[in-house]
Amino acid sequence: MAWFSIFVIMRFKYSKKDKLKSKKLIEQLFTEGKAVTAYPLRLIYLNTEHEDGSVLKTGVSVSKRLHKTAVARNRIKRLLREAYRLNKPLYFNNSSTAYAFMILYLSKDGTTFEATDRKMKQLFQKFLDKIPEHEKTST
Repeated sequence: MAWFSIFVIMRFKYSKKDKLKSKKLIEQLFTEGKAVTAYPLRLIYLNTEHEDGSVLKTGVSVSKRLHKTAVARNRIKRLLREAYRLNKPLYFNNSSTAYAFMILYLSKDGTTFEATDRKMKQLFQKFLDKIPEHEKTST
């Protein structure tokens, strides 16, 4: 029964409103955003307000130059989105500051879910260590 209450509180979703789709915001993210890296992942983030009231908007990207086939790129993007979806509530459940995230995959090699999940946790921890204390949780 105790494990059930944990899952009721945390939302393991990656819904449409959580996806980063605005070209203007993506351009702003790459020009003004800051980055943290846990190789082979890089998180580019920008403190911003979203019109729909969501706290996090996230996109994933895999280089076409490094992964020639769409099959390889799509598989890595699926793994990145799944690792993000599972770890988001553990790190950002109490966050009140709105951010735009872009998660980039930097390696030429493929990956497994376990490796991606481990690196995603390291990436989020580095991000939380880097941002100011007053932006981490709501009061």
